[in-house]
Amino acid sequence: MFLLKSIPSIIFTCFFLSLLAQAQDSANILFENVRVFDGKSNNLSGPVNVLIEGNKIRSISTAPNPTADGMTKIQGNGKTLMPGLIDVHVHMAFGALTMREMMSPMLSEGLIMEKVGGNAERMLMRGFTSVRDAGGPIFPLKTGIDAGKVSGPRIWPSGATISQTAGHGDFRTPDERSRRFFGEPSRAERFNATFIADGRDEILTAVRENLRFGASQIKLMAGGGTSSAYDPVDVTQYTFDEMRAAVEAAEDWGTYVMVHAYTPRAVQRAIKAGVKCVEHGQMLDEKTLRLMKRKDIWLSTQNLVESTPDMDPQRVEKRKPVIEGQAKLWPIAKKMKLKIAWGTDFLFEPELNEQQNAYILKLQQWFTNAEILKMVTHDNAELLQLSGLRSPYPGKLGVVEEGALADLILVDGDPLADLSLIANPAEKFVVIMKDGKVYKNLVQ
Repeated sequence: MFLLKSIPSIIFTCFFLSLLAQAQDSANILFENVRVFDGKSNNLSGPVNVLIEGNKIRSISTAPNPTADGMTKIQGNGKTLMPGLIDVHVHMAFGALTMREMMSPMLSEGLIMEKVGGNAERMLMRGFTSVRDAGGPIFPLKTGIDAGKVSGPRIWPSGATISQTAGHGDFRTPDERSRRFFGEPSRAERFNATFIADGRDEILTAVRENLRFGASQIKLMAGGGTSSAYDPVDVTQYTFDEMRAAVEAAEDWGTYVMVHAYTPRAVQRAIKAGVKCVEHGQMLDEKTLRLMKRKDIWLSTQNLVESTPDMDPQRVEKRKPVIEGQAKLWPIAKKMKLKIAWGTDFLFEPELNEQQNAYILKLQQWFTNAEILKMVTHDNAELLQLSGLRSPYPGKLGVVEEGALADLILVDGDPLADLSLIANPAEKFVVIMKDGKVYKNLVQ
């Protein structure tokens, strides 16, 4: 596997200049006559005016419109102002490239940068103003976005995934031998896609290396996966001591570990070790879900796409219990009132990215429109804040309230009444704002 590595900033800038979106800067921006979905309520507000000052919401008021030099006014005409969407399980690099592209010896850094950067820009234009990257070579992209050289969402980065030998993050080709015995890092490790780490000492080093580069949380592979070659889905990965080492190192930096895991055995071990968030979990039983509830553990899960005809037969077979389990997981987790977060987890199929918004609608079989919108704004933002002081963006997200960060979407219509509006961002998201800057405005 050939993946994005750290690239000097001058090269990074050159590859992305063509992707820059011109954000509209203004000292003050006023949304006039809008109805607000605040991220938590079951109903929209009455008509209000929302004033943005810098990168925060200054006021929400029915008072007469203020005026000031340099103020930009956006006429809402009764449209809905809501928080930006949040996806807490993306892979910005893995999701932008196919497996064939990543394995190709002809793949260039330029092509990688173009595809990953273009994907980030399109994600922002779909209304996703924040994402949590659940593993991969992410730091150069995040640096470019934060510096204003690239358009894209805020990114909570995990850095390279951490996996045991023969674990879900062991991406070695058959001819690549163990680094420990033969001294040569695998291709995926060289390009910051993964750390293959065994034993307490190696895990401590891997966690600290990610934290050194700015990881806001740590991603550990605690069980088998469907897109990896060596590990059956049912296997448990990492011993308790190994997992505990990762948790201790993360906690020393004031942050947390999230684990890739499907099965009760893997998740119960992770919880015992102090893990705060379980990714996936589609094969969990009620006993384990009750344990998660008692321990206040987040369930960050997805409604995965059905297997496709061109999918590798081995992967199709491995996915069967996961696909079957997700239909049971969602309603049970809701009934137990777990802390539930939503993400997409698109891997190696770039065409799926355009369906990111549509996947939100798949939740309608279990949740009301208000519950869904709350999950993909307020609730997902609450999970992001689990990073504590390692959160790269201080401030409150996922809500429309005074003092919150100004990550906002102006929707042509009422998404509480018609959630399908969310799946048509090109036409229905008439304004997209991130950090107080307007990246799209169809109102003018």
